[in-house]
Amino acid sequence: MTKTYQDTVELLTSVGKFHISLGLERMVKILDLLGNPQDELNCIHVAGTNGKGSVCAIVSTILAHSGKKVGLYTSPHIFKYTERIKLGCPISRTGARELVEISDEDFAKYVFEISDLADKNDIDLTEFEILTAVMFKYFADNDVEVVVLETGLGGRFDATNVIKKNLCSVITHVDFDHTERLGDTLDKIAYEKAGIIKKDCPCIVFEGKEVYYDVADSVGAPLQLILPMVNTENLALKGMHQQENLSLALAVIENCFPEIKNDTIQEALRQVKHICRFQYIEDKNLIIDGAHNPNGVNALKQSLDMYYPNTRRRFIFGCLNNKDYAQMVNSLFERGDEVYFYHYNHKNSCTVEQLQEVCPIEGKALSEDVEIDFNDSVLTIICGSFYMIEELVNRFSIKL
Repeated sequence: MTKTYQDTVELLTSVGKFHISLGLERMVKILDLLGNPQDELNCIHVAGTNGKGSVCAIVSTILAHSGKKVGLYTSPHIFKYTERIKLGCPISRTGARELVEISDEDFAKYVFEISDLADKNDIDLTEFEILTAVMFKYFADNDVEVVVLETGLGGRFDATNVIKKNLCSVITHVDFDHTERLGDTLDKIAYEKAGIIKKDCPCIVFEGKEVYYDVADSVGAPLQLILPMVNTENLALKGMHQQENLSLALAVIENCFPEIKNDTIQEALRQVKHICRFQYIEDKNLIIDGAHNPNGVNALKQSLDMYYPNTRRRFIFGCLNNKDYAQMVNSLFERGDEVYFYHYNHKNSCTVEQLQEVCPIEGKALSEDVEIDFNDSVLTIICGSFYMIEELVNRFSIKL
C-alpha cells in the first residue's frame, strides 16, 4: 500500500521517534547504508541561537536567483514537514529559480524508505535524524549544486554535522537556549555551535568569541568576523535584527560566490520569504513572530519600538515550560499593553497560570470564547512559540 503524507506524520510523531538524542553514530550508520549522499553535496552550514533560519533564507534566495540549483534545509516547520526541505526549480528562461517544497509523495517515499532501512539494521533514528537523512538523499538524487543547511540543535553533535567539509560555516548570534543540552554559559553554548567549523573550510561569525578562534586555529579554518554595517532597505524581511543576518548572508555570497552580480543580489533580497518572523499581516493589523527565547523576545521588542512607536499593543503569548518564560514576559510587556496567554496543544506548553504568576502586568487567558478584534486600532502580536502558530492561524482564519 502506498504511504501518504499523513502516514509519515504519524511515524515521525510517534513515541519512538519524537524525541531528541544528540550524537552522530546513528546518522553515520544510516547514511553509510544509503551510500553517503552527503559526501556528494556542497554545503553552507549555519548554526546559532537566533537568526540562522533568516540567514539560510537570504542565502538560498540569492543563489536561486543567480540560477544555481539550490537545496534548503531548515527547522522547525509551521504547518507541514515538507516546509523543511526545499529545492530550487527553474521558473524562467533566464535561469532564475524559486524554492519549492518537497512533494507529499516524495516526502512519504523517502521517509519510509529510510525508516524501513533503519529498522532492518536496528538503527533507532529520531524524527530529526530521519528528516536529515531524507534531505541528504533527496538533494543528492536531484543533483543539487549547493545545499544551505541549518542545524537543528547545537552543532557539534547535531545530525547535520556529518558532513566532512563545507563551502563555509556560519555562526549567528549565540544566546541562552536549550541550556539543558548545550550548557549553562555562553562559552559552553558557543563551543557547541563551533562544532560545525571544518578543517581548512572558512567560517563566518557575527561575534568574536575566543572559542571560535581557538577551534578555527586548531583545524586551520580561516575565520572572518562580520559587523552589521549593511543597508537592509531592499530586504523583504523586517526587524532590526535582520541587519546582522543580512551581513552574514552577504559575506557568504562574497566569499563563496563572488561572480554573482549586485543587481541579482538586490533583486533576490526583495523576494526573500521566511514566514512568521516579524511578519506583518496588513488586513488584520497583526504581527506574527516566532521569538521563543529571551534573545528573540528582546529583538522583537526592539523592532516593535523601532517600527511601531507609540502604538497600542495587544499580545497573544504562549511558550514551552523549558524556556525562561519569566524573563521573556518581563522584558516584552509594558504597562498599558493588552496581554492574552494561550495554553496550546503541546505536552510542554506553559499553562496560563504559570505565565500569569511571573507576568508584571495582568494577563488574561485566551479561552475558546474570547473574541479578538483584529481590525481595531490596536496592533496585535502573536509570539512566544512556533508550535502554537498553526493553531492560532487556523482559529482566527489568518492568511499568511
